[in-house]
Amino acid sequence: MKKIIGVIVIIGVLFVGTALAEALPPHTAKIAQGVYSYGNPANGYFSMFMVTKDGVIAIESISSQHAAGMVKAIKEITDQPIRYLLHSHNHWDHASGGKVFREAGATLMAHEEASAWMEANTGPDMVVPDKSWEGNRKDMTLGDTVVELHYLGMNHGLGMTVFLLPKEKIAYIADLVVPNRVMFNIVPDFNIKEWERSLKVIAQMDFDKAVYSHNNNATPLLGGTKQDVNDYLQFMQDLRGAIFAEFKKGTNPMMVPTVVQLPKYKDWAMYKEWLPMNAWRILLDEWMGPFPWRPDKK
Repeated sequence: MKKIIGVIVIIGVLFVGTALAEALPPHTAKIAQGVYSYGNPANGYFSMFMVTKDGVIAIESISSQHAAGMVKAIKEITDQPIRYLLHSHNHWDHASGGKVFREAGATLMAHEEASAWMEANTGPDMVVPDKSWEGNRKDMTLGDTVVELHYLGMNHGLGMTVFLLPKEKIAYIADLVVPNRVMFNIVPDFNIKEWERSLKVIAQMDFDKAVYSHNNNATPLLGGTKQDVNDYLQFMQDLRGAIFAEFKKGTNPMMVPTVVQLPKYKDWAMYKEWLPMNAWRILLDEWMGPFPWRPDKK
């Protein structure tokens, strides 16, 4: 009996030890070995960071408050120094809070287009990145972790970068895909057709899991899958198809956004509130031509 009790105690201690080892700071989830998401479902923003044997790479600072929470979470998980903070694109609501990471010892980096905009339009909570990169692709290696930085051209904002961990088959995608939510509001600063083209490119990338900067899945901290990319592309195509179906019926174009419906997506977040605005944006794009637009760099 004493031996049995002893074995039970040992197993219990081992179990508790394992549980404690897997305990994570608030608002943090483990996506894969050494890969974590950080965010708060209450405000709808999510970041990602990778812990390597030579330091930490963080993606997306969001704001000083968000960044401070993420830095704290990183330090609770590892004593490795934070080497880099990578920005996905230029918008204030994603690229603010960099000062917190700089003070933690990180080098801030963004695509050259985002960096130039950030320097010209520095927001109240934003600092200009320390380094910029150019072109369509940059690979970074820290420890045994490789991060691919993919710039897919004009789609949303400036310098929009999709991050891919090829070994782990994990992506970080900001704004271009929001699982289980219709397009954002009046769809600001998106080139619709270039956005669709970019989603087709992303769908061909080799990844299984993705952390999305915004996510309306039931467990947003755990991210999603490539299927979310395909679903979002399908939503955009279905909305355009529904608009053109109204044209064929003879519906006054100015009335189309008030009558178009997509019952397939009725359970997506903000369906009732934003679908008419989404329809207006698609309609205007088809009427006026794609915008924003700029010539390709040679």
